[in-house]
Amino acid sequence: MAMTIRVEIVSAEAEVFSGIAEMVIAPAVLGDVGILPRHAQFLSELRPGEVRVKLPEGEEESFYVSGGFLEVQPHLVTVLSDTGLRAKDLDEAKALEAKATAERTLKDRTTKIDYAKAQAELAEAIAQLAAIRRLRKKGR
Repeated sequence: MAMTIRVEIVSAEAEVFSGIAEMVIAPAVLGDVGILPRHAQFLSELRPGEVRVKLPEGEEESFYVSGGFLEVQPHLVTVLSDTGLRAKDLDEAKALEAKATAERTLKDRTTKIDYAKAQAELAEAIAQLAAIRRLRKKGR
């Protein structure tokens, strides 16, 4: 049996995933990171994107996080996010609408808007759409 690591993915609303995995791949701000059992400890900020958890049975589960923090300990990976969902639960129509709204907001130079918020909403919508496309490619 392969070595495993405990994984906890938690959002502000609920626990999204808790279980054992062989590997975790997460969207850290400086690039994606792959975490195996007994990984060196570290803490990183996460950007919006997909967290992939490779299960001992050979399957892979995907989760969308809106950003947050990743804490790695030798036998535990914890993902803390404001929003966390199973990737299969993402709504493509809602993500496309959010992307279009954020793009319109950024283009509209006549009104007073919060550009940082609009850019964050755009990044989140793009990350959701990328997770949906990846799942579609895998045939889920």
